[in-house]
Amino acid sequence: MSDKAKQKFNLKSPEAKALIDEIVHGTFMKEGTMAAFPTCFPGATISIPGDESHITALDVSTDGMIYGGTSGHATHLFVGIFHGVTGIVFDRGTVVGANHCAAVCCTKSKVISCVNGSSGGRVIASSFQGLPFDLLQEWGFGRPSLDDWGKVNGEPIVHAVTDNSKTSAIGTTTNSLFTVDAERGKIEIIGDVPGRGRIAVGTKGGIFGQDGPEHLWRYDVPERRIFRRNVKLPSGNWQDSPLSWGRDHRSGLLYTADASGNLFSFDEERGFSSTLGKTLLAPVGPMSVTYDGRVFGFCGTDLAKMFCYNPATRSVANLGVAVSVLERRRYGYAFGDAVTGRDGQIIFGENDNLGHLWLYFPKIQSAGAI
Repeated sequence: MSDKAKQKFNLKSPEAKALIDEIVHGTFMKEGTMAAFPTCFPGATISIPGDESHITALDVSTDGMIYGGTSGHATHLFVGIFHGVTGIVFDRGTVVGANHCAAVCCTKSKVISCVNGSSGGRVIASSFQGLPFDLLQEWGFGRPSLDDWGKVNGEPIVHAVTDNSKTSAIGTTTNSLFTVDAERGKIEIIGDVPGRGRIAVGTKGGIFGQDGPEHLWRYDVPERRIFRRNVKLPSGNWQDSPLSWGRDHRSGLLYTADASGNLFSFDEERGFSSTLGKTLLAPVGPMSVTYDGRVFGFCGTDLAKMFCYNPATRSVANLGVAVSVLERRRYGYAFGDAVTGRDGQIIFGENDNLGHLWLYFPKIQSAGAI
């Protein structure tokens, strides 16, 4: 064994001791509060069936409602309402022939859901739910129609986002980029891109996705043009896991990570930052940015741990495995998507049997910490 290998496996080294201490003593949530909310109206309705409740897609409407979709034996589309006198996840219906929800996009006029099944990817449109005044008295929800706008091109849909104008959704299939006009219900193939990992909206409204192991492609929305190999990725491991993104909705700044857990920020004009820090585990999964600029997400696969990147201190902290101790104890090990709620809380979709929506309320920082 080489000296370098011996050093790597030296359990008495400071680095190994620090890692062991982090794993053993930093297992569960160390900061903030998690609340695992079931996919129902507690005490009144039943949850989405366990093997149909892997939450893999989320988005937030302008009025603060959480729209999402599930994967598993079947795909359900739902809405979560958590402000006011509400507290409900309402199952809006099952999509016939679908078993995977790749994305949910809240446009100005419609909720656009991208689902997959044995026949490929399809686009499902529905109206917004409408906010009830309260759920103290008699209540009821009408299920909106789920309008099937058809297949994209026969390929599975990988991901989709809403453009800055919120009039269309932009998505990728295995080999193509497509748009969905939310007003006219028109699906159009724009051109060829490698559909790998998630896509994101940049600081100037461009749409970005991974273009091989060294570059990003860019889609110019007004010009309707794809620019291949448009942005050079920073030095790192970019080929072993698909990209995940977190977006600061105040500035448009994007955050991503390579397959080793090295974090970077991306500005459409300035490009990529240098390495911001490294997460305890890899790969980095869903993440989102709260209103004070902190990034919260999960890293690792089978037993994911939450991390926080604080741009004020340029530090990455391990916050532990998700656990909710409110009403019923639940542990969270795998998550499929993340969004920032109306009041700055982070909502994670649990990608597991009997999936819950996990509402994370970050610790309020002391004055001067931001």
